Order: sequence, then structure tokens, then C-alpha cells
Amino acid sequence: MSERNPTGPDAPTVVGNPGAPFAPYSTLPPSSSYLPPLGAEADAPPVAPVPSSRSALAPIFAGAAVIALLAGGVGGAVGYVVADRASTPAVTAVSSTGATSAVVQVEAGSIAALAAAVQPAVVQLNVGGQGGEGTGSGFVISSDGYIITNHHVVAGAGDGAELEIMFNDGATANGRIVGSDPGYDIAVVKVDRTGLATVPLGSSDNLLVGESVIAIGSPLGLQGTVTSGIVSSLDRPVTAGGAEQTSFINAIQTDAAINPGNSGGPLINAQGAVVGVNSAIATMGQMGGAGSIGLGFAIPIDTVERIVDEIIATGASSTPVIGVELDTTYSGDGARIAVVTAGGAAATAGLQNGDIITAINDRIVPDSTSLIVAIRAQAPGDQVTLTVLRDRSTTEFPITLGTRSAE
Repeated sequence: MSERNPTGPDAPTVVGNPGAPFAPYSTLPPSSSYLPPLGAEADAPPVAPVPSSRSALAPIFAGAAVIALLAGGVGGAVGYVVADRASTPAVTAVSSTGATSAVVQVEAGSIAALAAAVQPAVVQLNVGGQGGEGTGSGFVISSDGYIITNHHVVAGAGDGAELEIMFNDGATANGRIVGSDPGYDIAVVKVDRTGLATVPLGSSDNLLVGESVIAIGSPLGLQGTVTSGIVSSLDRPVTAGGAEQTSFINAIQTDAAINPGNSGGPLINAQGAVVGVNSAIATMGQMGGAGSIGLGFAIPIDTVERIVDEIIATGASSTPVIGVELDTTYSGDGARIAVVTAGGAAATAGLQNGDIITAINDRIVPDSTSLIVAIRAQAPGDQVTLTVLRDRSTTEFPITLGTRSAE
């Protein structure tokens, strides 16, 4: 399908790979790359193309082994803050110019008020190791020191990397990795501190296109940077990373400016609650390296929360699967099954080799990537309905998703 990709001087490309085309969603789901941390652009994971080579099977989709779900349910135990959607309190800010100081009343619900309320819980991660060094972002979700960030932020410097967590007030602490999931690009870090400011988690399920959002983080190492925009699109299929570690993101697309170093930082709604974790960006090839052109992608917080709960409870997380291998040589609409795994969820539901999945829960599936991100937006054990084309006849199949643990 490469001939369908835009070319020429105005063709947008993917961060970390200035020569690669970034196809519009109407022809191909976007393939993006992680936002590289500051100072680590050269070591950023290479772009993983959308599985559209259509030349081989895609075993990454297989659910060969069905493993019991490692239950989370730790949200209350680690003290997640529930967002108060009623109103955001007014904030009194003090400004100073020379010897003259004045108290400024900030309007409740304004970007200034939201930033003032959330910034104490947003941190900068300084990562160093044999693989290099870089800067990313994160946010505190429990007063006893659990922090959410991206997998690629903590993994970018290699095994044994040292993590320094820098708080909004300038204090620092050593961090340790509790666990991470490269498939979702999520990691949990812990610091040995208590009484920390936290940020409330909202719901990405309630987001609307056009809704106002703000991003907070450390782009280019500039800690506490606040940018604003809107939700540009929802359920945007995005892949990022390399061949060995590819993330499939059912992304929130935003035009809020995010740049290298924003990785792992929160995307906040108008109630001051986190609705996404900033992870990837697309950029123009003519611009050279990574930079915002208003095409940023965040991992929905509803998915993130499940992964985080499992990591905190067990140190690992799980991925929902249907138990098939997909035929990436298929060039038509939908995702064609090459092999149904014996004993897997798809086999149990009655799916067969050669079936073409055209929708999941009435959401149209244009290709394999769209199917993968739609499945990964669910949880193991969830029941979904697959619309399947077989012998020119369409049938709906209820299926209970299986599971495999993150590698």
C-alpha cells in the first residue's frame, strides 16, 4: 500500500524517521513513533510501520496461550483520586515584578487554574544509563509515591538505568521501576516519599471531539510547561516503536503542543482530571527532527488505569487477545484471519481460517491495525461482538477475550 502514501515536500512524516510517510487515516491508520526524550533523539526507538506490508502473517496477534488474568483492583489501595467534575476552585496566584507584588485572582476552570492545581503532581524523569540519557515526564497517582510514565521513557537508557525524579518544587528523589508494558507503552515508577500531591484520574470514555484539553510536562527539559488545545480525534489507530517493541495505541489525537520530553506526561480535561498519557507525535519531514505540528497522540486513561493496577498488584500486566494470526497480505477492507489458534477465544467462538473481521462492537475495522488497537482497548475477559464476513455472508460472533501476559 506504499503507493497510497502521500509524498513530496509537504508530506508529513513520523518522529524519529524523517523520510517515512505518515498516511492519512482515510487510506491507512497512522504509524507514529514515541516522543523521544530530550538528549536521546538519536537513540529513540525506530518507527514501526503499520502492519501493512501484507507479505507475511502477523504472529504478534496470536493468542496461543490463554493465561489467567492477574486481577488488579488496586486502584483504591494506592489512593487514586476521583475527579470532582462539578467545578474547579478558584486559585489565588501571586505575581511579582521588581519590588511590586500583587495578588491575582485566577478564574475557576481556566487554564491557569487547572495548571496551578495539577502541576504539583507532575514530575520530570531524568534517566541515565549505558544506552544514553534523556528526560521525560510523569505524574503522581498516589500520595505514597506511585508515578505513571511511558515505558519508552524508563527503558530508553537500557538495563540498569538510574532514574531521578524531579518534583515541581525542585526536590528530587531516586525512582525504581515497578513494572512496565511495552505493548501499551506504560510504566509505573515508585519513589520512597509520602504526602505527595496527586492528580485525579478522569475517564477517556466520556471524551468528545472538540473538547478542551491541556498537556503538562517537560518538553526539551523545560519542566512545568503547559500547552492547550482540543481533542482532535478519538480511537485513532497508532503504532510506535521498533520491530521488537511495538506499541499499539487506540489513541486520543490532540493539537495541544507536545514535544520530545512530554512523553509520559498527563493530558488533562477541563475538570482537571487526567484523560490520557502523552506518548507519540507526528512531524513534517522538511522540519528535520521531532517537533509539534499539532498531531500528538495520548494513551486513553481508561486503558492506562487497568495496566497500572495490574503492574502495582503484580509487577506485570496482561493483554487481551482473540487467539488468531492475521494475514497481512490481505489488501481488502477488514482484517482477514490466517490461522485460528486451537483452543483460543476465536476457536471457541466458532471463527475459521479465512474469515474477514469487518467490525468489533459495531466499530468498523478497516485493517489489521485497527482491529488490534480496538481489542487492546478492552480487558481480558471482556465480551465483544465481532462482525465477520464469510462466504459473502455476514455473521456476528460474541467472543470472550483471552489473555497473555506482557513479555
